[in-house]
Amino acid sequence: MKTTLIIVVIIALLVLWFISVQRKLVNQDELCKNSMSQIGVQQNSRWDALTALVELVKSYNEHEYNTLRDVISMRKPLGRESTAADVNAQEQAINDVMKQINISVEQYPDLKANENYGKAMDSVNTYENQVRMSRMVYNDTVTKYNKVVRQIPDSIVAGILGFREKDYLQEPQGKTEMPSMKI
Repeated sequence: MKTTLIIVVIIALLVLWFISVQRKLVNQDELCKNSMSQIGVQQNSRWDALTALVELVKSYNEHEYNTLRDVISMRKPLGRESTAADVNAQEQAINDVMKQINISVEQYPDLKANENYGKAMDSVNTYENQVRMSRMVYNDTVTKYNKVVRQIPDSIVAGILGFREKDYLQEPQGKTEMPSMKI
């Protein structure tokens, strides 16, 4: 009788531990999804600011406008189920648009002096900073999640329930080098 009671208590403790770990994994997974969703919201705002900038470029040259419009058409919405690769692809598309805009500004110096251009660029920079912060939050959240998924004994439950490590967001190409400080 005593042995049976000890076995039942041990099994009950294991079941409670299993449930506790499952709840922790679900909580961390939801935080990761929420962080990814926030990146999508910030990127959508940045795309909107870039679209306004492209409309401004349109008034200076139709060719640049068409090129930028084609690049902006590659925009894809990001949401809770998006992956790090989806975010990185969007970042590359945004970088392509910014390069094209910079080329247009170099060709049309009076565009740079336009008050609307300044306001639009301020908006783009604001949203870019918000995306950067959202990316940092996402990577921090993924770190916490991955720790739970990889550390024993929680990794046993994670493996049984199919929780897998998540990928980190990578720094966009060209942003890792020190910018030119020429004035």
